[in-house]
Amino acid sequence: MMRIAVSAAGRLREPYWKAACDEYCKRLGAFCKLSVAEVGDGEVPKVPEGFYPVALCSEGEEFTSEQLADAFRRWQNGVASRVCFLIGGSDGLPERVKRDAGLRLSLSRLTWPHHMVRAMLLEQIYRSFSILSGGKYHK
Repeated sequence: MMRIAVSAAGRLREPYWKAACDEYCKRLGAFCKLSVAEVGDGEVPKVPEGFYPVALCSEGEEFTSEQLADAFRRWQNGVASRVCFLIGGSDGLPERVKRDAGLRLSLSRLTWPHHMVRAMLLEQIYRSFSILSGGKYHK
């Protein structure tokens, strides 16, 4: 089973963000082993040892949902069966973190609150696994 880590700056305080993230974490349990780690807003998210780092940043590559699912397919097939998504805080990720990442991924060129990005990322990870499994979630 693929292992996915989300390392995020900023703690979820609002109940609606927490509820959205909890729902997708629950759904993802059928597809992968997921862990979510939070650090303070001004701190740098960490990549667990042996994980392939994916930095979320607006200047990264933009994927369709199908392209992201294809990336998961490649990762599952041995390229990186352990992947860590990094979400920066209010000031984004430091340049060194983005430079060292195996992939820089953009969910959009727009700027989003980092709490919303966490929920959006978890939804897209779930959507990717749904696409790969032939589920009906993605239409």
